[in-house]
Amino acid sequence: MLDRFSVNGNAWSGRILVTGSGGCIGAWALALLVRAGVDVTGFDLDPAPRRPGLLMTEEELGRVSWVAGDIADPDAVREAAAGCQAIIHLAALQVPFCKADPIGGARVNVVGTANVFEAARQEGIRRVGYASSIAAHSFFPDSPYLKTLYGAYKTCGEQIAAVYWQDWQVPSVGLRPSVVQGVGRDQGVTSKTTVAIQAAALGVPYTVPFRGPVSFLHAGEVASAFIQIAARDGDGAPVFDINGPSTTVEAIVNQVRTLAPDSNIAIDGDPLPFPADLSDDPVRAHLGDYGSVAPAEGVEGTFLAFRALAEEGRMVASDIR
Repeated sequence: MLDRFSVNGNAWSGRILVTGSGGCIGAWALALLVRAGVDVTGFDLDPAPRRPGLLMTEEELGRVSWVAGDIADPDAVREAAAGCQAIIHLAALQVPFCKADPIGGARVNVVGTANVFEAARQEGIRRVGYASSIAAHSFFPDSPYLKTLYGAYKTCGEQIAAVYWQDWQVPSVGLRPSVVQGVGRDQGVTSKTTVAIQAAALGVPYTVPFRGPVSFLHAGEVASAFIQIAARDGDGAPVFDINGPSTTVEAIVNQVRTLAPDSNIAIDGDPLPFPADLSDDPVRAHLGDYGSVAPAEGVEGTFLAFRALAEEGRMVASDIR
């Protein structure tokens, strides 16, 4: 699926810093940038991130400058950002981790975001893309959606970005991804449809713990959008929803059953407490074409990728969780 997303390597004369490079979107961003010949630094707490290796060869991994550091450490972030032309800020702790450790979640999601913007201010970086979340919608006026600490922290991040533009003219673009799907998506509440595809490819029974409407935002699609942000100097601090097409858990599981007739994939639980049908028109008008993946194509491509990884011995049943 990497070939679906075109990156113009000539858009940069300097290095790009990707925080949270060991995560799903970070792994796809690294893979796309390296393929385009862009100099990139991967910043993550994990010194040997696993997910990029699902998408990249050893030679490609060797072209990344890896920095193991804590996003909540301002000196570490500033040092990693020194000399960079752009920052793609993806480092975060998701819903269950924030609930289990509210202080740790605030350090990563709030202090970490402030550190990124301060590093951009100090280094004069004018290309900053950062991940907010669909979870921020729960804090909109009269919102019917479930409030979480994660959503609160992401809302705070949007306000940090707005103030850094207001007070110091540090430009940025925030994206609120909806349900991200694809290789490497194995963590967090909304990852379970992708885990179901992985389970079917490995022949492991699995039950998706929610039903009903979901978005199908392919990981490569959202990574490509962040790369588009980093490809030009910003102006202001706009924030956009990025949803992908709308589908249902039932449609995804039915296609998985067609691809793997012997699989044992079930559905249980209530619908997700987040919107699933937000418009991508505003973000596409702002960024231009960053590629798109239809749900059926994404499910099949992800299933085939998982099966290939299993056949190569790079993915086993114990990876399902």
